[in-house]
Order: sequence, then structure tokens, then C-alpha cells
Amino acid sequence: MEIDKAIKESDDRRLKTKYNNAIYVIQRALALYSIEELAFSFNGGKDSTVLLHLLRAGYFLHKGGQSCSDRDLTSFPIRTIYFESSSAFPEISSFTYDTASSYGLQLDSISSDFKSGLENLLKANPIKAIFLGVRIGDPTALGQEQFSPSSPGWPPFMRVNPILDWSYRDVWAFILTCKVEYCKLYDQGYTSIGSVHDTVPNSLLCINDSSCNKKFKPAYLLADGRLERAGRVKKLSLSIPGHFPVFGDSPDSVDPHKNGMLVASVIAVGDEILFGTVEDQLGTSLCRKLHSIGWSVSQIAIVQNDIDSMAEEVERHKSTNDMVFIYGGVGPLQSDVTLAGVAKAFGVRLAPDEEFEEYLRHLIGNQCTGDRNEMALLPEGITELLHHEKLPVPMIKCQNVIILVATNVAELDKEWKCLTELTKSYGLFPMMEPFVSKRLTTNLLDVEIAQPLSKLCLEFPDINIGVYRKCRNGSLIISFQGKKQVRVDLAVEALCNMFHPRAFTEIN
Repeated sequence: MEIDKAIKESDDRRLKTKYNNAIYVIQRALALYSIEELAFSFNGGKDSTVLLHLLRAGYFLHKGGQSCSDRDLTSFPIRTIYFESSSAFPEISSFTYDTASSYGLQLDSISSDFKSGLENLLKANPIKAIFLGVRIGDPTALGQEQFSPSSPGWPPFMRVNPILDWSYRDVWAFILTCKVEYCKLYDQGYTSIGSVHDTVPNSLLCINDSSCNKKFKPAYLLADGRLERAGRVKKLSLSIPGHFPVFGDSPDSVDPHKNGMLVASVIAVGDEILFGTVEDQLGTSLCRKLHSIGWSVSQIAIVQNDIDSMAEEVERHKSTNDMVFIYGGVGPLQSDVTLAGVAKAFGVRLAPDEEFEEYLRHLIGNQCTGDRNEMALLPEGITELLHHEKLPVPMIKCQNVIILVATNVAELDKEWKCLTELTKSYGLFPMMEPFVSKRLTTNLLDVEIAQPLSKLCLEFPDINIGVYRKCRNGSLIISFQGKKQVRVDLAVEALCNMFHPRAFTEIN
């Protein structure tokens, strides 16, 4: 068959892998269900066009491959469902009917809404499974697998999603490689087609010229597949820009914004830290950086290279802190469990991210030996990529969790600077009033100073008072940290007044 032949002759290894995986899903469905029990939802869009030709190829191979000629497939036996809509583009409708005629599709045109139309169709026919052109990134894809039962409240059938893990790039690679016909709206700058009321050409494909008429490049020239829906007219959102959960956002929660205090926690990932093989310097540096923007740090946790342990730690931290910062455990190795742990903590799966994969492809080139780049799998539906021109790849933000890729203090300094610049520009998280501090040193004994310090803590609950020594026999160092300089000064003065005038010396 022409589709199977075109793929086999292609040099695109990634496309071959995606094709083979999709054909496996199709052949599995053909083995589980009879032709009468199967249907295919076709709407004339690029995804369903790809699925049509995959189904043709899958059926060809299922029927015996070379022993079955292309002429045997002029009448496609799988029932095809088309939901007509008065708001559909005329070009989409024309392409759908022309395609049905060209490939002998048994087209059932339904004019009612999707749900009631399915109910009526399934009552009249023994359909048990429907092939859908759903891809990761589609609004309906969240939580679906290649075989997923229909949602509660819908008529019962199996959703079969052969191209679920395909990206925008994969779709166009298939169409162009196999030279199949597609709706010509895609040549006019449309990249994701809905109704005439919510779809316009993607402005990212607009050609700047001297004429007054806008011209657009074809859809397959869109550089960033994540932006395929940029041509959809967005509805107004009631969400507040820059808002993120604070202690679960429950009405009974204490909002630290009210007293000028936000709380972060830090998670370090790595058995090498727990074994003492390497010294963790990033945690200390990150705490200083957070204090410099007025954030308090509740705890630093070190987690072993284990997905369940990582998920449990993230689950605990994300619900009790305004922001969670994670470093370590990001990469292609078996010990890199951070992204999988974060996904599990949020109850989502890891899914291919085309934009992130493009960055990695430019970064590592042909050094990736596999057909699937595991580093490009990100938590589905909750991931935001934070771009900065000084970073080779964007940082990863999953709701109130930020994943850093720094491996040393110098890299952390660079990443933090980019993060704070992005925060100032886009309001990723609030930049609070910074902490002010003073430190005193004394040769007084612990027992002499213990009770006065306890009393001082009760008098100044807004001031963090810490005591430590740099060595066992060294002098005591008392630190005072707070948001108001006058309160810190008053606490220092109160302590000094409890002892003789030269009992304490202020240090930088």
C-alpha cells in the first residue's frame, strides 16, 4: 500500500516509530473487535485525516499486506461518523465529503450534538469502539490512553486513540511524507480548525509585506507546535494572572500575604547526597536567594532516587507551601526521577512535549540514540515552560512547583537571575519585602543567655532569633531576622539591655 511504502522509504526515524506504534494500536483494535463493531470519527481536520490513512494502512496490513492490493481498499469497510455543524468551515465540509467519495467511506452524517448523536448511533448499530484522532495537548486528551472507556454519563464505548502520543510535527511529517490530500485551509495559515466563530489564521504564520492584504504561510511551517491553537479565539478567563495556590487555597487557610510572609520549601534529589558522596551547596545558596526576595523557607528535604519517595515528598510540600523548588534528578538516566515524581504527586502522567523536545534537539543534536527522548516527557496539563534568552532550555514550572536544572552554585546563580527577571516581567510569584538582619557575637555561656533569649522570642514573635557557633569552642553568634528594620533594632537593643554594655559585639 502507498502509505506503508512511503513510511518505509522515509529517513525520518521518529516518524517510523510513531507510525509503527499507531499501526500496532489499530491492529490490536481490529483483533479485539469485528468490523461491524468499529467506527471512525472523521471531521476533515489534519488529525483525523492522518488517522484515516493510518486506518487504511492498518486494515491493509491486517488483511494480509502484500496479498491485498490497493484496489481491495477502494471501499473502506469501517463505518465513518461525521458530525455536521452549521458553524463548520465550508472548506472542511467539502473536503470531508470529497474524501469520503475518494476512499469509499461509509459516511454517517449526524447533525445533532456529539453526545446525543452517539447515543442514537450506538442504539441503532452494534458499535463497541470508535477510532479518534485525539492527541496529547488536545483539551479532551487529559487522562486518556490508547484504549480508554468513554467518560461517565456518555454512551458506553471504547475510545481508541492511535495517534495520542503524536505531536504537531509528527502529523505534518506524516502528511507531507505520504503526500496525502488535506483541507486547503491549512495552506492559508490555519493551524487548528474549530468553528467559523472561534478560528482565525495563526498570526505567527503571517507574512509581512507591503500589501494591505494579510498573507499567511502554510500550517506545516509553524516552528513551535505548542502554538498550533494560537489561531483559536480565546474566551475570557476568570483566573487571576500570576495567582498560585497558597496553603491549598482553602477558605480556612491562613493567607501569608496578609502579614507579608510567603513560605517556600526546597527539595534536593539524589542518592549521592544521602550517601555523602557529594556536598549539597545548592540548598544553602537557594535559601539565601529566597530570603533576599522576602520569602521564608520552611524546610529543606533530601530525597532518594525513587519515584514514590519523590511523589510523596512533593505531595507533602506543595500543599503546605506557597512554592516548592526542586533541584537534581532531571535527565535521561534511570536515577532521574524528578519529573515522574512530580507528575505522580499531581495525579497526571508524563506526556511528550514537542516544544521542549525541539529545545533538546537543538541542544544535544544527534547524541540522543533512542527514537523517543525521555527528557521531553513532562507532567501533562500542568507544565509551563519559562523561557529566557540566556538559558539554553526553558525552566519547568508545574503549578506551584519550580524544577531547576542547576548542578552547581554558578549555574544556580544564572538560573535564579533569569527566574527573578521573568518574575518581574510576568509575575510568576510575588517579590516580597526582603528580610533585614543583624548578628551579634558574645562570649557569654549558653546557660547565661538561654532564658533571656526565650523571653525575647515571646516579646518579638515577628523576629526570627537564631543562635549558633562556627566551632565547638567558638563564640556564640545570635542572628536577628525580620521584615522591619525598626523591629530588628528593638530586639537587638532589648537583648543588649539585659546584660553589661560590652557583652555583645555586632558583626557583619
